[in-house]
Amino acid sequence: MENNLLEKLDGLVSRFEEVSTLITDPNVIADQKRYVKLTKEYKELGDIMTARKEFIQCLNSAEEAKMIIQSDEDADMKLLAKEELAEAESRITDLEEEIKLLLVPADPEDGKNVVLEIRGGTGGDEAALFAGDLFRMYSKFCEQKGWKLTVSSFSEGSSGGYKEIVCNVVGEGVYGVMKYESGVHRVQRVPVTETQGRIHTSAATVAVLPEADAFDVEINEGAIKWDTFRSSGAGGQNVNKVESGVRARYMWRNPNTGVEEEILVECTETRDQPKNKERALARLRTFIYDREHQKYIDDIASRRKTLVSTGDRSAKIRTYNYPQGRITDHRINYTIYNLNAFMDGDIQDCIDHLIVAENAERLKEAEL
Repeated sequence: MENNLLEKLDGLVSRFEEVSTLITDPNVIADQKRYVKLTKEYKELGDIMTARKEFIQCLNSAEEAKMIIQSDEDADMKLLAKEELAEAESRITDLEEEIKLLLVPADPEDGKNVVLEIRGGTGGDEAALFAGDLFRMYSKFCEQKGWKLTVSSFSEGSSGGYKEIVCNVVGEGVYGVMKYESGVHRVQRVPVTETQGRIHTSAATVAVLPEADAFDVEINEGAIKWDTFRSSGAGGQNVNKVESGVRARYMWRNPNTGVEEEILVECTETRDQPKNKERALARLRTFIYDREHQKYIDDIASRRKTLVSTGDRSAKIRTYNYPQGRITDHRINYTIYNLNAFMDGDIQDCIDHLIVAENAERLKEAEL
């Protein structure tokens, strides 16, 4: 096992040195798309090289300790060597697992920011209220992670909550964590509108899209039709007097179907129309990027039937049972009874379990 891992690691040394040289080449730096790709590879290979260095050090320490145990006659030295051997072997075991994961190709999207969409599904007013609860849950979670969440657009429910709310989440490695939330979230509880105390089942859909960079998709900006309108909601007198809200209409041919579609995006996030235009354009890029990569997502799903983060937004992934205070994630049979804390943003433990499950599948697929 150790020799096999070392062979794999040694084979990457020359590539790391090559990439290290390439990212300082002015011609490469001038090609932004290639430069970004190479700097990402450089970071990933750098992590592997750091692990390789520690792995070799631990192997050498273990070998030295074994030699002392076998040849040294000093009892104290032997005792110390045994302790060092146990420590080195324990770390070697941990490093083997860490290196295996590092050697499995990561999802290239994991480091990206996201567009988070939450929509009330079946259940009418109660579904909108639940969508509002999910938005609050994610807001609290993002706050804990130190990520910045900003609302791009929303449509309120008649009894509260949201029929639909779209947000941008910016931070380090956001998509790699949030991607596990895509899918149908089901709630079982007595709605505030229920007079006879009956438990209802409602649902909301969550979509987590990796935010597209400007060079990920090509858009003919001259073909975009822009409309402006007055925003509604909080914001003072300026809201109703200035047409700061923007709406972009763009005709786009879906490469997967060959059908021409109209994409419509809105942004009322700020009271500055140029900023709203800039953010609407970023959302337009993200939507097109997401659709163009659906084939890639479908391919992953077909190859890994049990993968927990395929991005399938029609799959029921989690149930929130209020009478029992229970959360159940159906992908990994994960059940806990701390619903109040969960709805306050304490969702990392569930995500950690999902990451472990996916990593196990990745290792199995890579035969490591």
